[in-house]
Amino acid sequence: MNYSIKQLRVFVAIARHCSFSRAGEAIGLTQSAVSHSVKELEAEIGVRLLDRTTREVVLTDAGQRLANRVERLLDELQTSLLDARSFGVQRSGTVRVASSQTISAHLMPQCIAAGEQQYPDIRIMLRDQAQQQVLHSIRNAEVDFGIVVDPVLAVDLDCEPILHEPFLLLCRRDHPFAALPEVHWSALNGSRLVLQDYASGSRPLIDSALRQQGVEASVVQEIGHPATLFPMVAAGIGISIFPALALPLPEGGQLTVCRLVPEINRALMLVRRKNRSLTPAAEVIWQVVGQQAALLQQQRRQQAGY
Repeated sequence: MNYSIKQLRVFVAIARHCSFSRAGEAIGLTQSAVSHSVKELEAEIGVRLLDRTTREVVLTDAGQRLANRVERLLDELQTSLLDARSFGVQRSGTVRVASSQTISAHLMPQCIAAGEQQYPDIRIMLRDQAQQQVLHSIRNAEVDFGIVVDPVLAVDLDCEPILHEPFLLLCRRDHPFAALPEVHWSALNGSRLVLQDYASGSRPLIDSALRQQGVEASVVQEIGHPATLFPMVAAGIGISIFPALALPLPEGGQLTVCRLVPEINRALMLVRRKNRSLTPAAEVIWQVVGQQAALLQQQRRQQAGY
């Protein structure tokens, strides 16, 4: 059968008001439009629903039976549509976000705090994971979205850059590099390096930068947690290359940071599954993370402390 919700609404209005003209006034249609709609519905169903006289409109037995059922169904449909619209603008519930360790430690705390302040009915749950596990969690819908280090070569994901930051040199204060205003990548030739392992999204970028700058250095330690870089370098095991997001350095230590030239940056990306809508709550937290990343980048530039 080819009938419309509009035809059913018109029919129910007539049943309520027992009048074409009053039904038209109630739903905003002319009397002729109401009459035409009912005729189309009767033709589609194949049964007479109304007996019309010059003085009144009376439901047939079939019409009365249909009106009783359709009115209830239309009310349920309206309730369902209102519920769907309410969910579509709802900004409450739990939002799950995954990010790697440096991002979790140095960006996500302010994102979570800002999100909870702006949207107190939203609970943000953070998964602190290595980059490949972050991507796995996104693909398997274990989290709403994640924050990773670019490049992410994946056609099944939507990515949005939110922050660009330089790689820096980390060394002891008594190291010869510490006295220089900036250090050229080529000066790292022959150095002993302490770097994060390949679970980090930054490591492939650092390897690429070393190759591009023609640096031949010895990687003497590969560590899993970024915080381990600081005691390793402080102990004199080697120098390190790390992202600006890992600042500030531990207080009271013997470490310092130098600029590396030419400046080579990494990008942080918001990532979610392609062609999958975020919930309203996840959408606003996605925006909060982007805003906080932009604020952090602006603060870093103003401080110019690395």
